[in-house]
Amino acid sequence: MKLPGRNWPGRRFANRFVVMVGGEGMQSALHFGLNIALLHVLPPHDYGVFAIVMVIGGLGLTYIRALTAMPASIWIGRSRSAGAAAAYDVTFGSGAFVLAAIIGLTVALVLRVWLDADALAGGVFVGLWSLRSHLRTSIFARGRATPVAISDAAYTMSGAAMAVVLLGCVTPGNRLQGTFTLLAAANALSIAVMLLAARRPVRISLRRSIRRRYAGIWRQLGWSGVSVTTTNLQGQGMALLVAAIAGPAAYAPIAAAIVLFVPLRLVGTSVVNLMQPMVAGELARGETATVWRQALIWTAVGAAGALLYGAAIMVALPLVHTRVFEGAPIFVIGGFAWAGSATVMTYIMPRIILEVVSAFREVTMIAAAAAATGMAVSAVILEIAAPAWSMLGSLISELIVLACCWLAVKRTLAASPARIMPLVFGQGRPSAALASPGRPSAPDGAVP
Repeated sequence: MKLPGRNWPGRRFANRFVVMVGGEGMQSALHFGLNIALLHVLPPHDYGVFAIVMVIGGLGLTYIRALTAMPASIWIGRSRSAGAAAAYDVTFGSGAFVLAAIIGLTVALVLRVWLDADALAGGVFVGLWSLRSHLRTSIFARGRATPVAISDAAYTMSGAAMAVVLLGCVTPGNRLQGTFTLLAAANALSIAVMLLAARRPVRISLRRSIRRRYAGIWRQLGWSGVSVTTTNLQGQGMALLVAAIAGPAAYAPIAAAIVLFVPLRLVGTSVVNLMQPMVAGELARGETATVWRQALIWTAVGAAGALLYGAAIMVALPLVHTRVFEGAPIFVIGGFAWAGSATVMTYIMPRIILEVVSAFREVTMIAAAAAATGMAVSAVILEIAAPAWSMLGSLISELIVLACCWLAVKRTLAASPARIMPLVFGQGRPSAALASPGRPSAPDGAVP
C-alpha cells in the first residue's frame, strides 16, 4: 500500500489539525495540572472561587468567539484575496480588543462585588485570555498554523514555570491571587510571541469604516450574541445556579470533576476552529453532501474519543485524594460529567453548520428551551437532594440540544444548494459594508 506523500491532498488539513489539537492539548495539560495542584493546596472555598472565575472566563471566550472570532473565521475563510482577508482581520480584531477590555472589567467587578476576591488580577487574566482566543482563531483562519503552535508552546511553558514558583514560594494566603496573576502573565507573553511569530503588527482601528463594516452584519452578530447568551445559560447555568444557591464550597467537587473532562471540550474547540472556515467555504459552493458526510465522520470520532477518555477518567477518579472530594459522591459527579462531555462532543458539528448558515434564531430557541428545562430540573433537585445530583439537569439540557441540533441540520441540508449558499453568514458574498467597494485589492496588512 502506498503511503500518503507530500502531494497528498489531505496533508495540509492533517498538519493543521495536528497543530490545532496539539496546541489545545498543551493548554489543556497546563490547566489540568494547575487544577490538580490547586485541589491540594487551596481550601474548598478558594478553589470554588477559582473554578467560578474559570467558568466566567469560559463565558467570555464564548462572546469573543460569537462576536469576533467566528465571523472572522468565516469571512477570512471565504476571502479570495490577501487584501480582503486583511480587512476582515483588522475589523474583527479591533472589535475583539474592545470586547476583551469590556469582559475584563466586567469580571473584575463581579469578583469584587459578588465573591470579594482578587479583582484586578482576575479581570486582567480573563480579558487577555479572551483576546488570545480571538487571535488564535483569526491567525489560524489565515492559514498560519506555525505562529499559533509557537504561541501555544510559549503559554504552556511559561505558565508551568510560573506555577512551580507559585506553589513553591508564595504563601498559602496569596496563592489564589498568584494563580490569576501567573495566568494573566502567561497569556500576555503568548500574545506577544504569536504576533511576533506571525510578523503581524498590532492594528487597532475604531474609525468610521470599521464601525460601518460591523453595522453591515449587525443583524447576524446580534442574533449570534443572543444565541451565545442562551447557550451559556444552557451550558453553564447549572454551575452558576449551584454556586449562587449552595456556595463556592458546594460547587468545588463538581468543578473538580468537570475539570477532568476539560481536555475533551478543548479538543472540541479545536475542531470548531479548524472546521468552521472549511464548512463555510463548502456550503458557499453548494457542497452540502460533503458537509453532511464530514459531520457524521467527525461526530463518530468525537463520540469514540469521549467514551474511551471517560472510561479512563472513571478508573482513575478514586485515586484522586483531595479535601475537595471529601464526603462527595465522586462516581455520581464523575458519571454526570462524563455523560455531559460526551454529549457535547456529538453535537459540535451540527452547531458549526447552523452557525455558518446564520441559523442563530433557531440555535437561540434550542438553547433557551434546553436551558429552561435543565435549570428547572437542577433547581428542584437542589431543594430535595445533594448538589451533586443537580448535574442531572445539565445532562438533560445537553441531550435536548443534541436532538434538536441534528434535526435542524438535517432539515437545513435537505434544502437545495441554491437556497443554502446565500445563508452562509448572512449572504452569498461579502456585503458592501464588509467588502469596502473600490478597495478590493488592498495590500495585505493595510488598515482598511
